[in-house]
Amino acid sequence: MKRGGILHPDLCHLLASTGHTDLITVCDRGFPVPEGPRRIDLALVDNLPTVLDVLRAVHAECALDRVLISQEMTEVSPGRVQELRDLLGEVPLEALPHVEFKHLAATARATIRTGDATPYANIILVSG
Repeated sequence: MKRGGILHPDLCHLLASTGHTDLITVCDRGFPVPEGPRRIDLALVDNLPTVLDVLRAVHAECALDRVLISQEMTEVSPGRVQELRDLLGEVPLEALPHVEFKHLAATARATIRTGDATPYANIILVSG
């Protein structure tokens, strides 16, 4: 039995099998989850967990090359962008148009759905 860290079996397996430059989407409750990637649904109730909660847990266990966000997040939820910067430290944060973000999300290894209610809270993790 694991003593700590991420306990969700599907999430543990995903992280252990992720290679360099693989993509993982962590999305809010309203994101249109693509059909192709594996879906890991962690949403319980509004804002539980949040994208930040999942990122905090994943970042503690895995190396990240960079994190992608939509340009719309910078305009609609600038406070969330600052929270991401504070959490990520030296890990680069890159913005791209939401339409492009959704296309890229469809190529990810998996999509982790949260209960986050923050507009445009979605991120794509690029494995380091």
